[in-house]
Amino acid sequence: MGPVSFLHKDQKLSTWKGDLSKMTHLQAGLSPETIEKARLELNENPDVLHQDIQQVRDMIITRPDIGFLRTDDAFILRFLRARKFHQADAFRLLAQYFQYRQLNLDMFKNFKADDPGIKRALIDGFPGVLENRDHYGRKILLLFAANWDQSRNSFTDILRAILLSLEVLIEDPELQINGFILIIDWSNFSFKQASKLTPSILKLAIEGLQDSFPARFGGVHFVNQPWYIHALYTLIKPFLKDKTRKRIFLHGNNLNSLHQLIHPEFLPSEFGGTLPPYDMGTWARTLLGPDYSDENDYTHTSYNAMHVKHTSSNLERECSPKPMKRSQSVVEAGTLKHEEKGENENTQPLLALD
Repeated sequence: MGPVSFLHKDQKLSTWKGDLSKMTHLQAGLSPETIEKARLELNENPDVLHQDIQQVRDMIITRPDIGFLRTDDAFILRFLRARKFHQADAFRLLAQYFQYRQLNLDMFKNFKADDPGIKRALIDGFPGVLENRDHYGRKILLLFAANWDQSRNSFTDILRAILLSLEVLIEDPELQINGFILIIDWSNFSFKQASKLTPSILKLAIEGLQDSFPARFGGVHFVNQPWYIHALYTLIKPFLKDKTRKRIFLHGNNLNSLHQLIHPEFLPSEFGGTLPPYDMGTWARTLLGPDYSDENDYTHTSYNAMHVKHTSSNLERECSPKPMKRSQSVVEAGTLKHEEKGENENTQPLLALD
């Protein structure tokens, strides 16, 4: 191991300023810390950034069966970042991104927030998106599984809403580098609901997120999962890459293990955090803007800092949301639960979407 260098704060700033002098327009807006993180973790080099992008672009000719509908520098760059600047892997992901859309044309017809199916899913909180990022700069996405009303939202529309949300979020270069965290609360998720999670639709979701989208997922956290969610893992395991099996954490009702990975100050109270309860309308209002209307009165003002105007226009009857079920998570502040050997297995990482 080489020597470790401990630089004074002023020396670090000087080094960052030197890096900034070599920064291309594709890195404009990134903080010096994020630029350094991209260099260390993703092998991003501003000196050869345009060459890396062109090498990926030159590979497009090898796949005449795929319509590459977007090939600009900024778009290709997010695939390079998702695959740590391995050009062949980045191109493979780029090809799979467009191939997935070709093979699932119906999913991407009218692929925008005001599509009726996507709109219903967004209003019902699929997904939730926290305003603030965690201590690693990652965006935190939430799914409250019990809110899935299967008479109202198809699984496909929920997946479309998630993919659309990721498309919006991945436009932020900071998130291309820092990535995402997904927390799924399975409180009150019934066996009947789980029975609708068939292998085919789970495979569709895995292909869309693991294999075909340029996002870095630092972890997928299950909270309050029942036994049959454990059983679902055996269904999806054949569809997962070895690397993918490393970052789902099954916490059960032990939120202290969640807090060891995501600090409580970044989490709403449903997950034992110090923030107010999550406002289910936050992200829907962000994407829908004036088209958003909700018969429920959302009053959790701490999540209103996104400054999205909430208008009171009437929404179609079919889009009016039903009351949201809330998480039943409970945790004692500052107390680490010591588990028996069998219980401890529930918090081990099983898969990732990275």
